[in-house]
Formats: sequence, C-alpha cells, structure tokens
Amino acid sequence: MQTFKQSLIAAAVASSALVGCADKPPTWTETAMHGDVMQVSIAGKPFLTYSKTSGVSILEVDGLPFKDLNKNGQLDPYEDWRLDADTRAKNLASMLSEAEIAGLMLYSKHQAIPAADSGYFAATYNGKPFSESGLPSHTLSDAQKQFITEDHLRHVLLTNVESPEVAALWNNNLQALAESIGFGIPANNSSDPRHGARKEAEYNAGSGGTISQWPEQIGLAATFDPSITEEFGRIASIEYRALGITTALSPQIDLATEPRWNRLYGTFGGHPALATDLARAYVDGFQTSPASQELADGWGWQSVNTMVKHWPSGGPEEGGRDGHFAYGKFAVYPGGQFETHMKPFVEGAFKLKGKTGSASAVMPYYTISYEQDTVYGENVGNGFSKYIITDLLRERFGYDGVVCTDWGITWDEGKDPAVFAGKNWGVETLDVVERHVKVLEAGLDQFGGNNEAGPVLGAFNVLSEKYGTKAARARIERSAVRLLKNIFRVGLFENPYLNPETTTAVVGKPEYMAAGYDAQLKSIVMLKNDAVLPLPADKKVVYVPKISVPEKLNFFGYPDPAHEMYPIDRNLLAKDFVVTDDPTQADFALAFVKSPVSDPYSRSDRAAGGNGYLPISLQHADYVATEAREQSIAAGDPVVDPKITNRSYKGKTAKSNSRPDLPMLQALRKTMGDKPVIMVVSATNPMVFGDVEPLVDGILLEFGVQVSAIQDMLTGRAEPSGLLPMQMPIDMATVEKQQEDMPMDMETYVDSKGNDYDFGFGLNWSGVIKDARNQRYQKDKW
Repeated sequence: MQTFKQSLIAAAVASSALVGCADKPPTWTETAMHGDVMQVSIAGKPFLTYSKTSGVSILEVDGLPFKDLNKNGQLDPYEDWRLDADTRAKNLASMLSEAEIAGLMLYSKHQAIPAADSGYFAATYNGKPFSESGLPSHTLSDAQKQFITEDHLRHVLLTNVESPEVAALWNNNLQALAESIGFGIPANNSSDPRHGARKEAEYNAGSGGTISQWPEQIGLAATFDPSITEEFGRIASIEYRALGITTALSPQIDLATEPRWNRLYGTFGGHPALATDLARAYVDGFQTSPASQELADGWGWQSVNTMVKHWPSGGPEEGGRDGHFAYGKFAVYPGGQFETHMKPFVEGAFKLKGKTGSASAVMPYYTISYEQDTVYGENVGNGFSKYIITDLLRERFGYDGVVCTDWGITWDEGKDPAVFAGKNWGVETLDVVERHVKVLEAGLDQFGGNNEAGPVLGAFNVLSEKYGTKAARARIERSAVRLLKNIFRVGLFENPYLNPETTTAVVGKPEYMAAGYDAQLKSIVMLKNDAVLPLPADKKVVYVPKISVPEKLNFFGYPDPAHEMYPIDRNLLAKDFVVTDDPTQADFALAFVKSPVSDPYSRSDRAAGGNGYLPISLQHADYVATEAREQSIAAGDPVVDPKITNRSYKGKTAKSNSRPDLPMLQALRKTMGDKPVIMVVSATNPMVFGDVEPLVDGILLEFGVQVSAIQDMLTGRAEPSGLLPMQMPIDMATVEKQQEDMPMDMETYVDSKGNDYDFGFGLNWSGVIKDARNQRYQKDKW
C-alpha cells in the first residue's frame, strides 16, 4: 500500500493527466486555514502549513511546493520533504550554530496553558500574573517567548490546558514564533500521560468529553491484553496530534518489582513478560501511522514519538523510596536481576512489530543503579553514567535514538532529603556546568527541565578545551541530528499548525470515549464475591461512608492538611441507587478506600537524632518494622546528610495514610449486620488485606476508573474480567523479606474463601477466571 506521501504525488500526477497535462508537473493551491495560518494542498490534499506572520514563503521546485524556512530564496536539503529524515537532519544540524544546537538540547520546564499565578508552574504575561493580564488564555507567556527566541529551545513540556481549542490556538502562536526565527525549526511539544479517567465524570457516550479517559497504566496491565494497550496508543496519538503534541513522555516501563514504590501505578507491573509485551504494544500504537497518513517508515501525521522511561529501570528502589527525593536516590539489586529489569526496553520497546522499529527516545531514571557499573566503578545517577548510557544502551544494545535526562538532574538538591528540588544524585559536589559536561560525556542528548542554554554552552566550551573544538562540535552535532530526526519524521517541518475546529471535533470523540470506557471496565478486578454481586434489583438504597484523611505530604513534599470527605460525588450513584445518610436504612453499604501508603522520611526523627528514614507501610494498621534490614544496602549524601551511612528503619513505626479506613470498616460491619458491605479499593500499590478483607462481602479493585464503571459492575451491566497485575502480600514481613529487584517473590494473601490474591487472580460471576490470558502470563514464567 502506498504511503500518504506517495499517494499525494500520484494523485497530483493523475490530476494533471485529467486536463491533458500529464507531461507537466503537478499543481498546488494555497488557501487560508485559520487566522494567519495558510494551507498548501497538492492535488487537493493538504500538505503544508505556515503562518503569514512568520516571514516564510512557498518555493516552487519541479512543480512542487516547499517552505522557505530560512528565507534565503532557495530550496535547501533540510527543506526538501522528498528527502529522508536522516539526510535532512544532518544537513540542518551542519548549518546550526552552537547556540542553536544548545537550544535543541533543552527540554522546557512544565508549561500550563495558561500558567498559574503562583506556585511551581507560575509564569507572567507582560510582567503580570495571567489573571491580571487581560490577555486570552492562548497567549504565550513571557518565559515561553524568552526560551524560544533567546535560548532557541524547541522542546516544550505541556501540563494542563484550559481546553482543546485553547491548546490549538496556543500551539499556532508558538509555532509562528518558532517559524519566524533562524532556520524555522518547529516546536516539538510533549506531554506526560493525560488520559486518566476523571472519577467524577459521569460516562456519557454522546458527550465527547475533553479527552478519552482510560485506566492508569497498571490498569491496562490488569486487562492482560496487549491489543487494548495498542488501541489506547492509536487513539491517544490521534488526540495528541490534534492538541499539537508530538512526543509522549511515556510509557513508563520500569519493571515494578518493589511493591512500596509510589510510582508503581504508572507502570505495567512487575511481571517481565507482561510488561515487555505491553511496552511494545504501547509504543507501536503511538508511533505507527496507517498508510493513509504515513510519510515514511511507519512515521506520519498520526505518529507521536515515545520517550520510554526509565532506563535501565527505576523499579527496584531500596525500601520503596522514590528517586525524586534524595531519600530515594538508590536502586538496588539484591536478587541479581539487573538484566531482567532491562527486558521491557530491549525486548519490548526496542523491538517493535511496526515499521518504526524502536521507541524514538529514552529517559534514564534519577536513581543510582547501585554497584552495577562494572567498567568505570561509578555510583552516579543513571543520567550521569557513561556505563549505563554509552556502554549498555548505545553500544551493547545499539540504541541510536534520543536520550533525554529526567527533569532537573543538573539542578542543586534541596536542604534535606525530603525536599523536592534538583536530583543530581552521585554528582552533588559538581557545579551546574560540570554536571552538564558529565551528562554529555555519558552519551545523552538532551536536558529535561532546563530552559536556559547557558550551561549547555558552558559545557561545550569545557569539552572544546578538553577534546578540541572539532571533537566537541561533532559531539553536540550528533545529538542535534537525533533530535531533529524526531521532528522531521512526524512531519512538523511541513505541517506544525492546527485548525481549532478540527481539534475540538477530534479530542474526546465519542468513539474514543467509548473505547476508553470499555478499557476501564476490563481493568476492574473482582477479588471477593460472597454471593452479593451483581446486586439484585431490590437492593436500591445505598450508604456511602465518609473517609478521614490524615495530614500527609503530597508528591512535592508539601503537607496536605487532615480532612474528612465523601470519597466520591454521591450524586453519580442516583442513576441506579437511592443514597441515604442513615446506614440502618440502607440495603447495602459501599465503602470506597485507597490502598495504604506512608511517608518514607521524617524530619522530626532526624532532628531527634535518628537517621530520618521510616518504613513504608502497605497495611491499614500501624506497622512496626521488626523484620527490616539492620544495615541498608546503600547510603550516602555528601552535601545534605554526610553523616548518615545507614538508612535502615528497623524497629520504627509507620502510620498509613489510610489508617482511618480500618476503624471505619469495623464500625460499618457492625452497623450493617448481615447486610452486604462492598469495598471498592482504588489501588496504586499492592496492599495487605488481612485486616480488612474479613470485614466485607465483596471487593472490587480499580486502577483509575470512573464511578459509572463501578456502577456497571455492581448492577451487572458489565462483568468483571480484570486480573491482578501484582501480588497482594500476606503481611508486611513478606514485604520486608522480598528483594527489591526480584519479580514475583512475595508470599501472597489467601482470603476467607480460600482464594489466593496472587498475580493473575481475578473473579467473574462464575468464579475464578481461568483463560488464555493467565495461561500465557504465568507467575513463574518470565
């Protein structure tokens, strides 16, 4: 089958032939698309877009239209869309100044559209907060104008956008500014995952919504079906392109073998074979354009680059502590499974079924892969490690795509291990320019979260003095080629602009919403059913207890105050049930709880003379870590805590953030008597069920779904089919004894009905599910 580009030329030639001009080159037309954006079509097929404000004009060569991006009046190889991406990228990279290449090597800090007035994602507009600026939401912020024009930055990370229409208009403003400068290099906009289900949105197939809503990655894993993940990638890529997003900072394919890690929910779990197949499916779905949209080699108008993360796996965090903070800087391998953790990359994301062949970009994690460097003997963060990036990724596995640091690894760290700041693990004593040098010498191409070109140019100067200017130039030009190829392959040089009307029609299209909702249903796991589900028609009156949330630290390390709340909008239940505030009047109770987690570090413990480290608890009741290691595997921070050589928390107590749920469930069981109590667990991690399972008659486990999906299970409109993508431990002792890097090594909980909450377990209305899925992915076969 012809690619889009091939069919375009063929259609143009055929069009000429119809009017007796078969010997003449095909003709093209130019029309207004939206605002200042012009659209150029060949034989009636849209192909090029440009802004009238950018100074770009159209050149005709061999009867075909080309954008004169550098405005020199002639067709340069990089402007010739007939050439392959590698040729174009090498031509353009050779012409760029060191400052322009440094700009390509930057990846912006998080950008909200419009920006917040204050806080982590704040920005100004003509020197004022957005709320005081009087400007429309799609206006470029002062920082965005600066990093595009002065720092030559062309990779922008988007967070929340006000609406699809605003995203399209903002994209057009950004691309027009980028197109007006120098060689007219377009912006490659990116996003972290943005398709999670909004729990308070009542599903309506006709509504269209704002974007299709899917379960979290661990929920996709619970379907045990790679085809669903590939379909997600296909749909998400279409919606991303409609929003102007051409790189996905996903999937997260860390092998989640450590059950306490707070990012486990964003992975495909800890089973190597399942995670590998899902990684491949995700990347194929995002990157592969159908032939009707293909430009070359599987890439095209529907393609979105994927940046798989985090090489070589951030999963085996010691004690479950996350690498965003100094208290979690070490990944450890007590089970000797370093090679196993690379499988989702080297056997999945780098070995695709589709024509694009391999994920186009990779992000290493913050962590130090402790004692794994067998060549240079360094214990430094993966983004600073020549062994991890050059020796393994580049040379052993032959990867030649973009490698981008995780965000902020060249910044200074915080004043204590629990501060959310820079993540310069292993190179804390180097200055900012020296850290940039270390990254480049390790073999990376790009600096995540860096808006300013100065430190990159400083690193170039150091490399010039150390290796000579020619070698330094060749080094950064290699990175420029890789970065530019990803922009060329998705067609951004030809067509970076959006029609807001098309964007609004595509994003959240009803058929995409329906597909996402179906995936939500298929991700729900029923763990227990004591003959209560589906609910009979006469069970109509429901009681939903409030939950108490203790004071805790949020992801960024700031305190969230204690509060009491209803876990859902109870009005959503009115579709099927009558909600009562009196449990004695209810036919059944519906308790919504979250899987337990706890804080891994205590400043007060440190101030009192302890080391600050606490156990992470996966149980509701208070937990005393009697089975923990006497001596931590790794330790050390030469800047903020040089005296701490042991991070053990043995004998200390952890109080779960979900601890109030236990007395709530105990009281609910007593109040409801023999009437059904159904527990819905919103799971981000494995949990210890021993305290709570005997108190309830039914358990549904969900990984990010809408309330309406739960209702469909309760009423029997849908039947549970999800399978556990993780193990549920029998107790915290087994959590302490498992090895952070070893897959499937916990003793699992057996409930009061004799069901084992192990990997691959799930119930439907007939009982324990035994089908091709849990035969294909067995616990011990990976």
